[in-house]
Amino acid sequence: MSSELIMLAAGDAEVGLAPGNGGRVAGLRVGGVELLRQGERFGCFPMVPWCGRVRDGRFRDGGSVRQMPLNAPPHAIHGTTREAAWRVASHGATEAVLTYDLVDPWPYPGRVTQAFTLTPDSLTLTMSVEAYDSSFPAQIGWHPWFNRNLDGGGADADADADVRIDFTPAWQEERGADHLPTGNRVDPEPGPWDDCFGMPDGVDVTLTWPERLELKVASREEWVVVYDEQAEAVCVEPQTGPPNGLNTHPRLVTPIDPLEATTTWSWRRL
Repeated sequence: MSSELIMLAAGDAEVGLAPGNGGRVAGLRVGGVELLRQGERFGCFPMVPWCGRVRDGRFRDGGSVRQMPLNAPPHAIHGTTREAAWRVASHGATEAVLTYDLVDPWPYPGRVTQAFTLTPDSLTLTMSVEAYDSSFPAQIGWHPWFNRNLDGGGADADADADVRIDFTPAWQEERGADHLPTGNRVDPEPGPWDDCFGMPDGVDVTLTWPERLELKVASREEWVVVYDEQAEAVCVEPQTGPPNGLNTHPRLVTPIDPLEATTTWSWRRL
């Protein structure tokens, strides 16, 4: 796994991309302050060609049942690309494009493209999935790990400086004992969360580090998973369908109809 980063910069914002480590955003610094949890598993990784867990690693495509590796037993989780090496298609001062050709264990040939655009006060991530010949179901999503505390966390961190998550979902997907949606929609419940929410007017979640920074996660997609059960970081994950969506909300990608999604993170100083 290559640790080489490619860097984008605009104003006092800096982004490090790790093509060799899942095509992830390895870091986002604003005014010298790192917003993403550091480590080879963290930053912000793409979830593709599915998001979250797939029940028992199986999904149906027409008359065929496909089996994915159980990397979160008894389920498969977060797609097949987050530990793979991506290719750098282009790289400028404020923009970059990475690509990945879908290979085994994903049973269908295709290509994933990620585009990154940085401005002094925003980062836009766009991802698309193309099918070469056979059509297939797919999902797109992003899994950012935002630092809970911008002062480094730990025992000495000021809990009053921890991030606050604000959003107004229309519903919450009821979560079963297996961490998968049951298919029932319930009124949103208070956290802590490892849950999927519906926002039919588009994802709109605000993270506020008191007296430091406000960051808005926005997307035209209507699904977002919020995970805040870890002490070090919180996750706000826009995606094109809920967990297990290859089975419950399949979106067919065809050679003439790719799947594309975009999320923008915008920030301002407080």
